[in-house]
Amino acid sequence: MNVLAHALLAGNDAALRLGGAMGDFVHGTPDPSLPERVREGIYLHRAIDTFTDSHPEVRAARERMPPPFRRYAGILLDVWFDHLLARDFAAWSETPLEEFSAGIRAELHAAEGLLPDGLKRFLAYMDRHGLPAGYVHIERVAGAFAGISKRLSRANPVADGVEVLQAQSGSLERTFAAFFPDLQAFAEERIARRPR
Repeated sequence: MNVLAHALLAGNDAALRLGGAMGDFVHGTPDPSLPERVREGIYLHRAIDTFTDSHPEVRAARERMPPPFRRYAGILLDVWFDHLLARDFAAWSETPLEEFSAGIRAELHAAEGLLPDGLKRFLAYMDRHGLPAGYVHIERVAGAFAGISKRLSRANPVADGVEVLQAQSGSLERTFAAFFPDLQAFAEERIARRPR
């Protein structure tokens, strides 16, 4: 889950952040009973994912992943990019990482009645492990990969992803440094086009 990136890219809008957190747990058309700005956050999440997947730097990073990891490169890179974002958070946000992370969890708890069941379970996991700030630690990234691996329907190598990503750490740091400012600009422009 790259919840840290989605929260940061939503800017100062708590409803967009909430929708961004819901994005991986809501499929199809969002429930029309959700507040409009939360629905906008879900659509922003999807637009961010599409932009990320099609960005040349990210596509090149996926291609550099060795088999059998390449098939799961999108999942691995999403979590790894949250690790890189958490590690250097002060370069991307004026809010300290722990404060930002606790704020995300507090907003999710305040909106618990709106959360899909999957996100409620993930919120409990976030609380237990101090996420998303916990992604600064390699052990927590490894734990996330182990959990994701178990949830996937077929046998997969995701649980062993950290070693592969660490072997490419320099190139992935360069990928992130080149790609994330483009993603920020994309998100800011999309939010500006859809004012409150």
